[in-house]
Amino acid sequence: MFEWLQRFEAALAAPATADFRALFAGECYWRDLLAFTWDIVTLDGPDAIAAMARTQAGPIGATAFAPDDPALPMTDDTQGWFTFNTATARCRGHVQLRDGRAWVLLTAMVELIGHEETGGPRRPDGIEHHAEKGRRTWLDRRQETARTLGVSVQPYCLIVGAGQNGLMLAARLKRLGVPALVIDALEKPGDCWRVRYKSLYLHDPVFLDHFPYLPFPDHWPLYTSKDKIGDWLEIYARAMETDFWGNTLCTAARFDEKAGEWVVTVVRGGETLTLRPQQLVLATGLSGSKYIPVIPGAERFAGQQYHSADHGSGEGLTGKRCVVIGSNNSAHDICVDLWEHDARVTMIQRSPTIVVRAETMRAGASSLYYAQPGADIDLADLMFAAAPFRPRLASEKGFTSYLRQVDADFYQRLENSGFQLWHGEDETGFFMAYYRRAAGYYIDVGGSELIIAGEIPVQHGEIAAIVEDGVRMADGTFLPADVIVYATGYRPVSEWVSQLVSPEVARNIGPCWGLGSGTAGDPGPWEGELRNMWKPTAQRGLWFQGGNIMQARFHSLHLALQLKARMAGVPTPVYRAAPGIANAPSAD
Repeated sequence: MFEWLQRFEAALAAPATADFRALFAGECYWRDLLAFTWDIVTLDGPDAIAAMARTQAGPIGATAFAPDDPALPMTDDTQGWFTFNTATARCRGHVQLRDGRAWVLLTAMVELIGHEETGGPRRPDGIEHHAEKGRRTWLDRRQETARTLGVSVQPYCLIVGAGQNGLMLAARLKRLGVPALVIDALEKPGDCWRVRYKSLYLHDPVFLDHFPYLPFPDHWPLYTSKDKIGDWLEIYARAMETDFWGNTLCTAARFDEKAGEWVVTVVRGGETLTLRPQQLVLATGLSGSKYIPVIPGAERFAGQQYHSADHGSGEGLTGKRCVVIGSNNSAHDICVDLWEHDARVTMIQRSPTIVVRAETMRAGASSLYYAQPGADIDLADLMFAAAPFRPRLASEKGFTSYLRQVDADFYQRLENSGFQLWHGEDETGFFMAYYRRAAGYYIDVGGSELIIAGEIPVQHGEIAAIVEDGVRMADGTFLPADVIVYATGYRPVSEWVSQLVSPEVARNIGPCWGLGSGTAGDPGPWEGELRNMWKPTAQRGLWFQGGNIMQARFHSLHLALQLKARMAGVPTPVYRAAPGIANAPSAD
């Protein structure tokens, strides 16, 4: 690896004449997290790699390449970690070699030179040990910020959403000295979790979900209740000194090109206010408004009908005939909740569903580096990132095959019950379904066994109409109902951008998730990274921070570094490598 690293550094020093085909295999991938591209990009093939290197090597100025600790995981004769600097940042990398040439290369920015986070040896003193008239305490300063930020002092960055995404980003910006204000339509940080259905638990084990700077204590349960995670988010916001406005609804936003800032209209406590941040981050998750399909006759239904987002608990529904439309995570969880409260529940499955058993996933996760005692979470995140999406397709197919073998009896029993099971359009299973459209799957935490036992009947097909006392299917089957729950998902977040900013901006930005795989719900062309997430968009100053807790932790660093660089005037020559976008520095 050391010899390859020397050749690679020499090639970057003279990219115009370098032979990148001698450095990279015929099939190869360079995944860059800001270090060279100021973007989140995967370059496929030596020609794409050479084009980027010849454009970026000069302005980026990468030097001082050195092998990292040989005792680190993923280090052997064919792969290893290294460190390097650019003109503006400290970075880490990992290379995987095949016959002396790179097959996979990861490069990632870690910190900005001269703009390092406060913490460790750079922690503030907190107090100067001398007498001083008019001394201002920590509380004085926090109260002044609460009075002035967003009123007489504008935040550099406005973050909309106080879930894990908004709060982790705010914590990182605080450590970098970037003035940021978090707003949320709900009252308290974490309320976005508290308002969800009572029985909800995280499906990820705790060791994947640690927060930046403040990991969970070691007595924390493996799987966390939604109310417990809501409380943790509130604690986290206070500990990280997050500047937060609750009960604040963001109603409109436009970018003032002349002033180089956003004009954002919010309603706080009934008062309409205008904020003028230079950067606007939408951290409200992957979805927009609730989606309820238009079904003939729905307005005539005599019972209760509501979206799954409005389901609190099955309490009070004992003996009621309940129909849940949908067959993914929320649909299963709500069906189980209704069954536990002795409701008579039927699931309507309109399309096949990927199912993976939580217990099987738990057994596999226990071998991950994340789960090992004393694991370095930052390193674990980089280890996970060192697998670009396209080569992951083969491994995900292999994982699907493994699941079908180890859980063969479970799958057979589930199919025998009449449940329509599948494993993804190309047999890539649960993980790729998440990356492509964040839908189409269920992580089984008990619902499947109830379906197998006939405790939760499943009706297949399309709905012809809703009548006063139930649901009539297209095949003529009638399902009597007192309650209808629409577990039908959400509209794309781009629709919210269209309403909040403008349809033109939403069109220019495009989809805000997916890889461009060309599969259902993820139209091409192939991009190879999650579209528009944590990186520059087609609209100057507009950013998206979304994903699960693990993604929020990892990529909040990358977004924070980009925002700090722009605030500090650090050059950020963005290399656009996505299809349909010129491979040239961005105006941002």
